[in-house]
Amino acid sequence: MRLPTAVSHHLAALRALLVFTVLLGIGYPLAVLAIAQFPGLQSRADGSLVVDPGGAVVGSALIGQSFTDADGHALVQYFQTRPSAGGYDPTASGASNLGPENVVDGTVDGSPASLLTQVCARSRAAGELNGVDGGRPYCTADGIGAVLSVFHADGLTGQVTRVISVNEPCPAAPFLGRYQGVAVECATPGTDYSGGVITPIRGDAPDVPAVPPDAVTASGSGLDPDISPEYAALQAGRVARARGIDDATMRAMIAEHTAGRTLGFLGEPTVNALELNMELDQRYPFSG
Repeated sequence: MRLPTAVSHHLAALRALLVFTVLLGIGYPLAVLAIAQFPGLQSRADGSLVVDPGGAVVGSALIGQSFTDADGHALVQYFQTRPSAGGYDPTASGASNLGPENVVDGTVDGSPASLLTQVCARSRAAGELNGVDGGRPYCTADGIGAVLSVFHADGLTGQVTRVISVNEPCPAAPFLGRYQGVAVECATPGTDYSGGVITPIRGDAPDVPAVPPDAVTASGSGLDPDISPEYAALQAGRVARARGIDDATMRAMIAEHTAGRTLGFLGEPTVNALELNMELDQRYPFSG
């Protein structure tokens, strides 16, 4: 007996569904899993886990982590990784989505610190930790964004009538005393200063800050485990002193853990902070 056309079509679709479910839902994953167990691939397939001499998993070579104490303070005996917008949480990978024009803090509307102030604060902290000048252009000495809201007599132009340091809530003393002859005021929380012209002030920081960019900016994924050789070099003296080793030995270890550009021309050289810190713990334990 010939089945109705509609029933035949549905049966054919069901057979195709079953076949592709077996092939793509079961066979393909099993094939990929089997290939992943080949020598040289298994570690990557398992997450590039890093284990200590005792066999305990201490992290992944692909995911960064913090080297801080219970209060979030950097441990002096370790190389610090770059910041992370998601706290190195693999389930919350992502960036802050703050752009270069995000320079005004939440002193007005209660929003979090601006990207500029985050960069300024990180640079100041990295400078203090490693004994260098943490100053950057458009940052105050206190580590916040040096930004003014400048009011003009004719709106956007004309004589300056009022100047507010928008990232310094009262009763703070503004980082700049006067701007174009007008006294700079601190910002009163809850007041709207958007009517002024937002004006970042460069200041007298060097063109090339001592603290490199990857020490103050998070990666797009928030999981980057690597730092630049420049950031490693900045921290080398501090870590060497903490562990009682000489600078030459420290530089040699950094060189051993420095990976070159991919294919010789893609990207930049990097240093895996976790692997470097692990070797330091094995060869030169921190005595406290």
